[in-house]
Amino acid sequence: MPDISSQTREILSRLIAFDTVSSRPNLGLMSYVRDLLAAAGVDSVLIPDPAGGKANLYATVGEGAGGVMLSGHTDVVPVEGQAWTRDPFALTEAEGRLYGRGTADMKGFCAAAIATLIEAAGRQARGRRLAVPLHLALSYDEEVGCLGVRSLVAMLEAAPVRPRFCIVGEPTGMQVATGHKGKVALRATCTGREGHSALAPLALNALHLAADFIQAVRALQAEVAEKGVQDGDYDVPYTTLHVGKMSGGVQVNIVPNAAVLDFEIRSLAEDDPQALIARLEAAAETICAPLRGNFPEAAIRIERLWDYPGLGTPSDAGVVNFVKGLTGANGTIKVAFGTEGGLFDARLGIPTVICGPGSMAQGHKPDEFVSVEQMARCEAMLSALLARLEAGI
Repeated sequence: MPDISSQTREILSRLIAFDTVSSRPNLGLMSYVRDLLAAAGVDSVLIPDPAGGKANLYATVGEGAGGVMLSGHTDVVPVEGQAWTRDPFALTEAEGRLYGRGTADMKGFCAAAIATLIEAAGRQARGRRLAVPLHLALSYDEEVGCLGVRSLVAMLEAAPVRPRFCIVGEPTGMQVATGHKGKVALRATCTGREGHSALAPLALNALHLAADFIQAVRALQAEVAEKGVQDGDYDVPYTTLHVGKMSGGVQVNIVPNAAVLDFEIRSLAEDDPQALIARLEAAAETICAPLRGNFPEAAIRIERLWDYPGLGTPSDAGVVNFVKGLTGANGTIKVAFGTEGGLFDARLGIPTVICGPGSMAQGHKPDEFVSVEQMARCEAMLSALLARLEAGI
């Protein structure tokens, strides 16, 4: 069975030990990475968040324009309420699997990328200089909407040169992924009129408004699934609409005057989410307009919470052929989950693919793991990358 380097294994062990659930700071992890890189002679930049508890990290080995950026996020999803059979924040190995929160999503790739940067610096010290540079971008708060990386993107927008290509190391089973859907998270606030439940017909139940709006979302989803754009490269080949949270009411004998729905749209590149939002706004008005004669306050107000763009790299793009050459892949895939790659492509114009060890089938679950075999394949890809960077791509 293939194995991975002791350095990658040690770095992964240390990364897993940092509890970087998105609601908590990540500066401990970033300080560790920064010190590790500094010991290898690699300077890095920390880009802190406004509160000072989190940061992005950006580092480069080599000089000149272009090069390849390895991108990964350092935050993980919570473990509370999950039936773990081992410590989620301690790396354990069994039967060729490396267990721990974030091993697949996506500290496994981060560990291999950090080790590759250190290896590149060591080669340069021995006179094997990179003809084009290698960049490392580590972010925070990816799991809650690709929020943290935006300050790193802003830094690169202002930079005189940018990477030529980007590899986002989210888990794809080491297949080359060229696309993912965009996402917009939304909130519908429903306003009715409170009253005693014994006189419920004289009040306006905000939860009933919310239920009617949910039906409008479901009707639009059915229409999109039947008549909308299709992309067979995705497991779900059409744009999806999904209500994920509903809240409202105080107790059963009070007609509630307010209810809140959180919902999302995950859109194909060919679909315009704003057009779908406009359809739902019209549906909300259709629900409320007939009620305003008796209840002038009746309303369903939709607001955008956050979003990130999709990724749609052409299958014949230079970055695709380049990374396929590193992995030996013949084809490409698209992934159901979102990544920061859409921001690198849309805001920076950096051609981007997704390729990393493990599977999202293990991500966000108890006893999350990445296999040693997948990590070894990732190391092989990154070793081939260094050879290409030495040769000038």
